[in-house]
Amino acid sequence: MTTEIVQALIWTGKNLDVLDQRQLPEIRHYDTYSDASGVAEAIKSMRVRGAPAIGIAAAYGVVLSVQRHFESKNYYDSVFADIEILAQSRPTAVNLFWALDKMRAVLNEKNDDVLAAVTNCAIKIHLDDKAANKRMGEFGADLLLGIKGVMTHCNTGSLATGGYGTALGVIRSAVARNKQLNVFAGETRPWLQGARLTAWELSQDGIPTTLIADSAAAWLMKSGAIDWIIVGADRIAANGDTANKIGTYSLAVLAKQHGVKFMVVAPTSTIDWSLENGDNIEIECREPCELLPACYDTANSLVSGWNPVFDVTPAALISAIVTENGVILNPAEQENGIRSLQK
Repeated sequence: MTTEIVQALIWTGKNLDVLDQRQLPEIRHYDTYSDASGVAEAIKSMRVRGAPAIGIAAAYGVVLSVQRHFESKNYYDSVFADIEILAQSRPTAVNLFWALDKMRAVLNEKNDDVLAAVTNCAIKIHLDDKAANKRMGEFGADLLLGIKGVMTHCNTGSLATGGYGTALGVIRSAVARNKQLNVFAGETRPWLQGARLTAWELSQDGIPTTLIADSAAAWLMKSGAIDWIIVGADRIAANGDTANKIGTYSLAVLAKQHGVKFMVVAPTSTIDWSLENGDNIEIECREPCELLPACYDTANSLVSGWNPVFDVTPAALISAIVTENGVILNPAEQENGIRSLQK
């Protein structure tokens, strides 16, 4: 089995090449960005998506801002203005703000060679994410020994991270150990990240995948075909409540009903230690036109659209949270929640 066949982000040393995931799987096209505002638009428009990848892209966006402005008189003001633009690109993925905080800290050190300092920081964020993915893959695969099948939601592979993947990283590692693992992917409406991205990415790795309609998940669980649902995360509160792609919460409820275990896989940069629980996680709502048929997307239409792109799964419905620092089983039952993962 090969891994990391495709990368969402490629740093060239001068520019950031971003794979336009809206065009996959039919077209593999990279857009090249040379400024922070372009990277912010790539994030906002979902050319790049997935919490870890969003954070990495934002870090490189800061590097591009420094490249553009560092010879000007008030370049710090210009760079920090660009950081604010990047921060406004998506509200839910905490990795975005985590990465920008790291870049701010480097800028505040006032290094003699500020461009080298921010570039090294962004590259380290990228490489650290790849390494964390591999560790999570192995930790998660340890929980899947001897099982029949798994289901995943949205896309959590190389396309959504610095490489290898979070939930898909676990699946990749498990398949490497157990060639008989059956993998099911939900289509993940309305952007079809499961149908367009996950199924394609796994096929590139030679991993057979069965695509199902989102509404078939309950019947799949009742059939006994799967033992685990494995998903990523965009923000995890300190008690283990988890925000992820819309539809994750309903899968967790269904899993509880059918005795299927539920695994969340994410780097510790996805944990928002400032939030006691998931009640205060900001949920992004995108334009109704992403959901509505064109005939209803008119000013006088009687049909409107509600398009939240994330929901929050309570920790009580989660069987395991897997990070690069280790695994917490049944986080709602742990006295300190997931605090042991904070290093």
